Amino acid sequence: MSGEEEVKPQGDVEESKPSQLDLKKALSLIPSASALKVRERRVTEKRIRLRYDYSLKPEEAKIHPSLAKELGIEDKLEIVVAERHRFVFRAVVDEEAEPNRVHVNPDLMKEHGVADNTIATVRPYKGTERMGVRLSV
Repeated sequence: MSGEEEVKPQGDVEESKPSQLDLKKALSLIPSASALKVRERRVTEKRIRLRYDYSLKPEEAKIHPSLAKELGIEDKLEIVVAERHRFVFRAVVDEEAEPNRVHVNPDLMKEHGVADNTIATVRPYKGTERMGVRLSV
């Protein structure tokens, strides 16, 4: 009897090993939850320098195409200076503009006390207010 008992467990063990290996292989093909959660981070705003450009109208701002693409700016952009002044402009995408600078009308900026080469935050605009005007902050 002892010989028969030894044969049966060996047969059961051999049958269970292939099924466990198949299960492990199948589970290895399924990605983990953390791997599924990884997403590309998109930049929504960026700190840049404002430059005066006398050729622009008060409601326009000139921006480099690479910066516009990076931020997702298509038609309007919002500029915030020191969290005190908020402006909305129509984006003029121009290859001649410097990559990390936005060019704006100097008359409008001087009227609100914003100097040339000032650091500001630029982001795409999603609101409905008038362009080229200081918004309430």
